[in-house]
Amino acid sequence: MHSIISMLLTGIYLCVLIYLIKGWAMLKRTKLSLTTFKTKVTILIAARNEEAGIHLTIEDILAQDYPKHLTEIIIVDDHSTDRTADIIRSYAEQGVKLYQMRAGEALNSYKKAAIAEAIAMSTGELMVATDADCRMGSKWLSSVVSYYETENPVMISSPVTYFQEKSLFELLQTLEFSYLIGIGAAFIGNGRASTCNGANFAYRKDVFYEVGGFKGIDDLASGDDELLLQKVAEVYPGRIGFLKNQEAIVYTHAKPTLEEFLQQRRRWASKSTRYKDKKIVAMAVCIWLFNVSLLANALLGFYDIYFFKLFCVQFALKYVFETVFLLPITSFWKRPALVGLLILLSPIHILYFVYVGLMGNTRKYAWKGRLVR
Repeated sequence: MHSIISMLLTGIYLCVLIYLIKGWAMLKRTKLSLTTFKTKVTILIAARNEEAGIHLTIEDILAQDYPKHLTEIIIVDDHSTDRTADIIRSYAEQGVKLYQMRAGEALNSYKKAAIAEAIAMSTGELMVATDADCRMGSKWLSSVVSYYETENPVMISSPVTYFQEKSLFELLQTLEFSYLIGIGAAFIGNGRASTCNGANFAYRKDVFYEVGGFKGIDDLASGDDELLLQKVAEVYPGRIGFLKNQEAIVYTHAKPTLEEFLQQRRRWASKSTRYKDKKIVAMAVCIWLFNVSLLANALLGFYDIYFFKLFCVQFALKYVFETVFLLPITSFWKRPALVGLLILLSPIHILYFVYVGLMGNTRKYAWKGRLVR
């Protein structure tokens, strides 16, 4: 009975991977040819204690080739205790607007409150959200708007990856993050939007208000991206796109320490129980149980060689299918060599996935110097 359940869970996981492989392939590489634009855009950033690098993000945004008269930049300072606000303020003459949140009622989701404030004071039609520690090329914004004006989506998820890694640990994170970004993109490719990343995320202002903004999801610290996406997907199925274009890539950094990495992943996992599409929740539970079965069979293998053989079959199938899924995604980043690290990542991923699945929904986590849930 144990082996039947293990292979059943393995089969479910492989079917999910086949679905994802198909979804990524269904996404056409978008050719962007617009040279004139008409959309007023508001770039939104919520920042907290980002003095070390926010000037780089602002410089990248100011260097965009998108028409300046159609660009609005709003950065909300979320109670920073360093020089973040002063740095933002120094760009005022170049059109960067600063809004400072004031200490008041304690919140669980300061970031959602910050974004909502920025949207309320915005004048743009299309909200384009990124993070205060991100970098982007000069054609980032024009590629997003070109896709918006050409394809007429109401919401756009765009690619995010890590760069400038300083260790093997950070390179492994880049590969694992590629898997996560690929999942979100593939679901959109299959016409079933479920996840995205708020570091490169755009949506119509009127649609944000039409679905009630963050109402109903504002009790969670995280979820300003994919929980909002799921609210929009209910109202506008088929109108959410993924911009599969290299000029649209936003770059950010992996976490330097294991503790920071686990805190981040617990924060991301904390959103899963609030997914509106319960089929996605059921799928996530099955994947978690698949990893539990891998771990159980590996441990039982010390007592009975049969379980070790079962583990080897499961692991081999997982490795092969994940390689097939990740190769085109890492090739999109122009970093296919990252897949060579999968042989190291796969066994680590089993332990991490089981741990995060448990801790992400049972404990508070640290985020930006606050303990939240």
